[in-house]
Amino acid sequence: MVSWIISRLVVLIFGTLYPAYYSYKAVKSKDIKEYVKWMMYWIIFALFMTLETFTDIFLCWFPFYYELKIAFVAWLLSPYTKGSSLLYRKFVHPTLSSKEKEIDECLIQAKDRSYDALVHFGKRGLNVAATAAVTAATKGQGALSERLRSFSMQDLSNIRGESPSASPVTARTSSKSAKAKLSRSAAQGSEPSASAQSP
Repeated sequence: MVSWIISRLVVLIFGTLYPAYYSYKAVKSKDIKEYVKWMMYWIIFALFMTLETFTDIFLCWFPFYYELKIAFVAWLLSPYTKGSSLLYRKFVHPTLSSKEKEIDECLIQAKDRSYDALVHFGKRGLNVAATAAVTAATKGQGALSERLRSFSMQDLSNIRGESPSASPVTARTSSKSAKAKLSRSAAQGSEPSASAQSP
């Protein structure tokens, strides 16, 4: 039995890439007959790929399932059998022609609904993002502004030579520096007396 990977490769190369190249050649040469042939193929291949999505789930256990898929793609492409042209003319074109108005109405309604849903969810998403941004800014603003204020007060006091009194952070640092100065002066005051007693 052919494995899923080999089947996938064959369908990818011979069912997608090969027809894509010849579709390009038909568009380039502007040959109407070739162009119509490849358009019919792509319509049938799109239906096949849609159907394959479901059959792969439910019929993959079927004996020779992957071989049948490869044979079907070869039948669609063959210039002798003209499988895609045959399926299109016998089944797809008559069905689509009879249901074209209903399909068009459904597509217009689906497009309108999807546009409305996209706008609705887009607005909700923007509202959620704006609310999150504002919340984060207000939560972080207090800490940030306090930190900036304390840095700016320290910088100003260092430049002017004044002791800062506005911020608790600067008050703590100034009290620590005052304590350090007192302990240094106390240590310096006790050193001369100790040196005086030693001779």
